[in-house]
Amino acid sequence: MNIEQIYTGCLSQGAYYIESNGEVAIIDPLREVQPYIDKAKQQNATIKYIFETHFHADFVSGHVTLAQKTGAPIIYGPNANPTFDAIIAKDQQEFKLGNITIIALHTPGHTMESTCYLLRDENGKDQALFSGDTLFLGDVGRPDLAQKSGSITVEDLASHLYDSLREKIMPLADDIMVYPAHGAGSACGKNMMKETMDTLGNQKKMNYALREDMTRAEFIEEVTDGLLPPPNYFPENVKLNKEGYDDVSEVLKRGTTPLLPTEFEVIANETNAIVLDVRHQNEFVKGHIPRSIFIGLDGSFAPWVGALIADIQQPILLVAPEGREEEAVTRLSRVGFDHTLGYLKGGFDAWKKASKEYDTMSSISAKTFQEAYDDTLPVFDVRRESEFASEHVLKAKNTPLDYINSHLAEFPQGEPFYVHCAGGYRSVIAASILKSRGIHNLVNVEGGFKAIKEANIPVSDFVCPSTL
Repeated sequence: MNIEQIYTGCLSQGAYYIESNGEVAIIDPLREVQPYIDKAKQQNATIKYIFETHFHADFVSGHVTLAQKTGAPIIYGPNANPTFDAIIAKDQQEFKLGNITIIALHTPGHTMESTCYLLRDENGKDQALFSGDTLFLGDVGRPDLAQKSGSITVEDLASHLYDSLREKIMPLADDIMVYPAHGAGSACGKNMMKETMDTLGNQKKMNYALREDMTRAEFIEEVTDGLLPPPNYFPENVKLNKEGYDDVSEVLKRGTTPLLPTEFEVIANETNAIVLDVRHQNEFVKGHIPRSIFIGLDGSFAPWVGALIADIQQPILLVAPEGREEEAVTRLSRVGFDHTLGYLKGGFDAWKKASKEYDTMSSISAKTFQEAYDDTLPVFDVRRESEFASEHVLKAKNTPLDYINSHLAEFPQGEPFYVHCAGGYRSVIAASILKSRGIHNLVNVEGGFKAIKEANIPVSDFVCPSTL
């Protein structure tokens, strides 16, 4: 028996490859499925099952394409209603895989179809739980994504989750391994640990939601407290996962079309495409196409695209580092942004050589900021609320990047204002969005709050995030 976690850091997502005696199961695959097929071929094994723990909201799974390419059936738990052919498992239904058994445990709460998969070895011993978004390490799945007006509430879902954890998961042996669908950084939970696998016994000790003496009312209150609104693209990804999507090879073919500067400019004007610049923030600051949006590949690229570009049907044109164009299109497709129309051939250098208009961004070091600083300067901190509450520049305003478009009226007109984040990535994203809205009187502070603290600029007293 072989269990392999295939973890994608940008999405904080874990897919699983399980092999026993020449038969393979894939759990929650990524959209680009060829690596699973190649791995099975290398092992002289056959992909027999594709298990989905639920209809994912934060990424487009590869189940449809993988089923088409391998003939393996897609398996969901009870209450699932996909428009394509799938096995809808019953609670406790068993699936033989080589010498082992995989058992569907219906665990509603995160969504009503949420299902965990329990792996039992050839001797009948429970070995592992693939817990999807039902149980994370240090947290549980948020219960607000599947609510329906007049039908089921957040509190109803949290109550279902309470029962699922206590009736289906907590009675399992402490020594089984828990393999969740997500880790720290995912928007599907709020208090996840940095580890990506753990024993159930340790989770019973460490995870607040698994306290043995926890009442239903306490559970509902704690799991619903502090939930931020889900990103706009979540419902669209659920729809794609329920109804299907284009093969990623078609998306890549379309999205990796090289365009000369004049072609690029014409298509941008004709289609109202967003020009998405995915280079490093330092390169964007030095020069970029006017009104382009920066979201760099070397950060949490796909989740920020999903959070900040509201419509997954939005046409996109790319400005990318040479050789990373296909990577950008692939990562966009993982969150359902399939309408990349091409990329700027030769990159930003080609744009400048063609004597096209370009823009720059005012940006200063923390040391320069310190020399100009007094408590009357307008400072805007685009970190999340919890980061700001923990520690911030005195008299700074918190305008979180996630909701920057709802804060536009707060930025001053005419006088310069200063924007920073934690390390310098998010502030350039925010500044690019502001500039695209016609707000140019901004100054980016390089290095973010970390550099600001090192420059001895006055900040608030530190408050441990765990006490907020």
